Amino acid sequence: MLLTRVNSGLDGVVVADTAMSEVDGESGRLIVRGAAIETLVATRGFEGVAALLWDGQAEGGGDEAAVRRGLGAARRAAFERVPRLLAASAGLTPVEALRVGLAMLPDAEPMPHHFAVCGALPVFLAALLRAPDAAPVAPDPSLTTAQDLLRMLRGRRAEPAFEQALDAYLATVADHGFNASTFTARVVASTRAGLVSSVLAALCALKGPLHGGAPGPVLDMLDEIGEPSRAEAWFDAAFANGTTLMGFGHRIYKVRDPRADVLKAAVATLPATAGRLSFAAAVEQGAIAALRRHKPGRRLDTNVEYYTALLLEALEIPRAAFTALFAVGRAAGWCAHVFEQERGGRIIRPQSNYVGPRP
Repeated sequence: MLLTRVNSGLDGVVVADTAMSEVDGESGRLIVRGAAIETLVATRGFEGVAALLWDGQAEGGGDEAAVRRGLGAARRAAFERVPRLLAASAGLTPVEALRVGLAMLPDAEPMPHHFAVCGALPVFLAALLRAPDAAPVAPDPSLTTAQDLLRMLRGRRAEPAFEQALDAYLATVADHGFNASTFTARVVASTRAGLVSSVLAALCALKGPLHGGAPGPVLDMLDEIGEPSRAEAWFDAAFANGTTLMGFGHRIYKVRDPRADVLKAAVATLPATAGRLSFAAAVEQGAIAALRRHKPGRRLDTNVEYYTALLLEALEIPRAAFTALFAVGRAAGWCAHVFEQERGGRIIRPQSNYVGPRP
């Protein structure tokens, strides 16, 4: 006997109360623990956002300086695991290799798990991207996550504008409601499997191309278009062929994704990106016009992946590593949701309708 109408995507289904973030798709607004994302990124760095997310939930919560110290110490500790990680992950993609790295973290980690996880990810990613051509660079615990990540990638400190742009990116993507990876973390956390296992599961969900894999294809699209004058014809052909436009439309947002403007502003601060930015802005307008023509009545606009792609390209991050870098920022939110789920949530166990044969 069927129990109820199936909602395979859980659209509109409320499964928990949360104090972490609210995604208002109708108004195009993202609030993270009481602050609009635009204000939050302008006034706090990544460590500040992490401190806000962990406030009242875990060590360092509410204290940006303590979070910075905790993450710095965790990066230094994680560097000791880099040789084993490189040996175990040869031939894997960056996000697959990060999966190996997280699996190396024990549940009996001596330092707080949220520091261990969020400190390990940038260290592991930098070492993986330098290998096999260059030796890993040891972290500097005195720096912020963004500063140290770029330094470990390049072997030297980056220009302040690049450090600030990466910091803005990590802060912008730290939390975003009950998206697929965050919900995955909460499902695993509801079993009391622990924070490391929950974040590892979330990373596996983020790896999927329908969730965390869109920024790279945005650049592929821009490269294929080549110049603004070709944009209209390219989009017309894309719609005729049923091609999905990367960087446009969102499951929740019915208007412009507010994170897109935050990252567009960050891209505009970087040297030598003006030409690429103006080209991308022209293509964006062409895409939106094409969406209006070909999909009248559907409210589709620019999402976070569009300007994420430009920002990470300007930072010289390989396209294959975009999803892995996303995880560096989102891990702070995953940890916050794990804390919240463990504190008050039951084991998550939805029902299903059996439609198979019966005896």
